[in-house]
Parts: sequence; C-alpha cells; structure tokens
Amino acid sequence: MEAVAIALVLLLAVVISGVLSRMSPISLPLPLYQIALGACVASVADLGVELQPDLFFLLFLPPLLFLDGWRIPKEGLFRDKGTILELALGLVVFTVVGVGFFINWLIPAMPLAVAFALAAILSPTDPIAVSAIAKRVPIPKRLMHILEGESLLNDASGLVCMRFAVATALTGTFSLPSAFATFLWLAIGGIAIGTAVTWGTTKAKNWLSKRFGEDSGSQILVSLLIPFASYLLAEHFHCSGILAAVAAGITMSYAEQSGQALAVTRVRRSAVWDTVHFAANGIIFVLLGEQLPQIVAGAARVVQETGHHDPAWLFVYIVAINLALAALRLLWAWTSLRFVLFKAARQGRTLETPSWRLVVATSLAGVRGTITLAGVLTLPLTMNDGSPFPARDLAILLAAGVIIVSLVAASVALPHLLKNIKLPPEPSNQEAEDGARTAAAEAAIKAIEQAQHEMGEGRADADLYIDAGARIMELYRQRIDGRAKTGDERELARRIDDIERKLRLAGLHAERDEIYRKARARKISDVAARKLVREVDLLEARLGGST
Repeated sequence: MEAVAIALVLLLAVVISGVLSRMSPISLPLPLYQIALGACVASVADLGVELQPDLFFLLFLPPLLFLDGWRIPKEGLFRDKGTILELALGLVVFTVVGVGFFINWLIPAMPLAVAFALAAILSPTDPIAVSAIAKRVPIPKRLMHILEGESLLNDASGLVCMRFAVATALTGTFSLPSAFATFLWLAIGGIAIGTAVTWGTTKAKNWLSKRFGEDSGSQILVSLLIPFASYLLAEHFHCSGILAAVAAGITMSYAEQSGQALAVTRVRRSAVWDTVHFAANGIIFVLLGEQLPQIVAGAARVVQETGHHDPAWLFVYIVAINLALAALRLLWAWTSLRFVLFKAARQGRTLETPSWRLVVATSLAGVRGTITLAGVLTLPLTMNDGSPFPARDLAILLAAGVIIVSLVAASVALPHLLKNIKLPPEPSNQEAEDGARTAAAEAAIKAIEQAQHEMGEGRADADLYIDAGARIMELYRQRIDGRAKTGDERELARRIDDIERKLRLAGLHAERDEIYRKARARKISDVAARKLVREVDLLEARLGGST
C-alpha cells in the first residue's frame, strides 16, 4: 500500500509541474520544475524511496529508448548520419576518455574506473530538455534532428561504455581486445534481438487480427510490452538491452507502415504512449528532487572523500565538469565542421559556413537529463567482496549537479544564441507531400467508383449510390485541383485551404459545445455524447486543431 501511495504522489507532482511550467512567465525547462517539486515533497514528507538500480533501469529506460527510436524522424537520421554518428560514437568515446581523466585529476579520491563510469554516464544528451528550453526561440529543424539522432544513439553507446567501466571497477582488470569483442557481441546481439522481437511480434499480431479481429486494448498493451521483452531477452543472452530497446523502436516505426492496425488503435496508442513518456520522464526528475536533500545532507561526508572539508568544493567540481563537457563538445563540433568544409573543398563543392553562434549553440545544447540520471542511479551499491562501491554517492551528487547546471546554462544562453540567427535554407518536402496527397486522392476516387458500382449494381435505388459517390469524389477532385496549380494560383489555393480549415474548426467547436449542452440538459445519454465528441475530436485532430 505504501508503494502505491508513493507512486500516486510522484504522479501528482508530475501533473503539478506541468501546470507550473505553463503558468510561469519565465521560460524554464520542465525538468527544473519537476526537480524543485521533488525537493519540496521531500521537505514535507519522508517518502523513504529506496531506488534499486536494476529495477529502476528496467522500469524506465526500455520504454523511453523504444519510443525515441520509434518516433525519431528517419529522413533526418539517415540524411545526417555522418554527423550523428560522429557525435553519438566519436564524441562519446572522446568525452569518456577526456572527462574521465579530468575527473580523476580533479578528484584523486575517485578511482579512475569510477571516473570513467561517471564520464560515460554524463555523455548522453537529452533533446527533450533542449526542446523545452527553446520553445520560445525554436531550434532549427535540422539541428534538432541531429540532436535527436545523437541522443538516440549516444544513450546506447554511453551506457555501454558505463557498463565496461563499472565492470572494470568491480574486477580491477581491463582488456582492450576482450572489451572490443564484448562490445561487438553486445551491439550486434542487442540490435538483432530488438529487431527480431518487434518484427516477430508485429507479424503474429497482424496474423491474429486478420483472422480473428482486432482489439485496440490488447494491441496497445502489446506495444507497451515489446520494449521490456526486447530488453529482458537481450540481457538474458548477455547482450545490450539498451540497444535492443532502441532497435525495437526503430523497427516498430517501419513495421507499422503496413497500415494493418485500425485507425482507432493508432489514435489511442499514440495517446497512451504520450502519457507513458510524460509520466516516466517526469517521475525520474521528481525522484531526483526527492533524493536531492538526502544527497546534499551527506555532502560533508562526500566532500571528505575528496580530501576537502568545505562543501563549496562540490559546486566547484560540478561547474568544472560542466565546463569540461562543454569545451570538449565545442572542440569536437568545431573540428568536425572544419573537416566537413575541408572535404567539400577537396571535392570542388562550396558549403556555406555556419555561424559561430550555431556551433556554440550545438555545444550548449548537449544538456544532460533523463538517461544520465537513470544511469547514475544504477551504479552498484557494493563491490564483489561486499564492500561499498567507491565514491558512489559522490558520483550521484556530481551527475545530479551537472544535470541541473547544464539545464540552467542552456535555458539562459540558447535563446540569446539562436535569436535572429541566419541559417542555410532547409530542404522543403512540400512537393513530395503535395504529390502524396494527390496520389492518395486519386486512389480514393478509384476505390469509391469501384465500391459505388459494387454496392449499387442491380439495385432499384442505384441512383442514390451514384449521387452519394459523386459528392464524395468531388471533394477529392477539389483537393487534386488545388495541388495541381502552380505559382500564385497554388498560393491562393493554400490560403483558401487555410481559411477553410479555420472555418471548419470554428464549426467543430460549435458542434462540440452543442453536444455538451444537450448532454448537460440530459437530452442525450452520456454514451452518445462521448461517441459524438470523439468523432468531432478526431476530425479536429486531423485538421491540426487543439481541443
């Protein structure tokens, strides 16, 4: 019963944090509100949450990584694959080595293997926090896609590096050939298992649905179980459960293109996953806030581990580590840009040099967040001989401090760096989108003509089917005519579409208000009201309106 009450309190804190974020006149990242609320909860109520590393890792990471892989824009991922791989793999190793040695030099009391583990934990970035920071000054789409792709892959690479560092700390030995072979097994096995689980589950689900019908609830539940199944199966075979969850998510994005799921299943599934994502991310940061007073209370003991007595040294360490992370990221981004420009010049191509502000923004956008926190909390409690894991509390405190400082620094600096910045033009997908809409409308007209013929054939009221089909096909022909225009005519057609959209939204709002009025007056049942409102909501969602 106590565990249920704690879970409810944490969820309530997540809800309140969202309200506070929207009410605040200052644009601060949502995680900062969640951390603050968690600290407030800890100050008024001793929840006594004891975080078990393995359980914490299993509960939160698989669904978050799976959803990242599922929803990341694949076009941007493959278009900028070179840059993304440089950041997600090269920069991670660069960070682990550079920051690991720096932490060990800064804090000699922290063993080198633990310093490398902490550096590996700090290497993954969190694009969700960045998008929350930049909601008033939007981040360029291409940069956001690069940050999302980097985050998706460096989650896996950073946590795998952490796994090696922790194993070295526990055993006291490290072999590069053995580590490389293990890494290949972890990576290839994890990716293969994640892909196989999603592909096999989707095929079985589609086969059952085709023969016995589809139940939306069970379909949604299956999608929730896939990341956990992938993770646990990979871990069972000593592969990377992290990479398995990521691969499962990427495979899911392609598997669902079969379009066999019912529309209502897709709508409900999207809403469920949005809720899971918001709740899981929020709970992690609220838990950080809830644990923070306890961590800070032990600051005196933790400082003694470093050979000092003044707790202010902890803040010095946190700022120094943040500066080291930002400096290495800036150096990597600048060097990578120089290399790209040099290679283009060798090939006779001329590329527009990005503004220095964009390079600095790329460095500051490396905000640490959910994965860093989840990873550091999974550090072992004890060594193999039962003794306490060295500097564990210090590593957790430093990681928590780096998360908070990086969030604050980015929220202050990014809006100024990105304001009125001149960027190379983004490639437009409007032509492809218009072509797809036209092709879809033509396919719809053919299907309606065939269905109209089959339904009305041999019937006395066949003219009713002809009239109904003609009205529907006219709507599709208008869409095709609008997309076929060029120049000023196309712009005029788009303006008309926008006006029509706003008028239809106004009509839908009035429909919904009237349905609710009749429901309140008991002129229709609540069941009928829910059905009618859902129909209006789906139409409004299709038009891009807000309910």
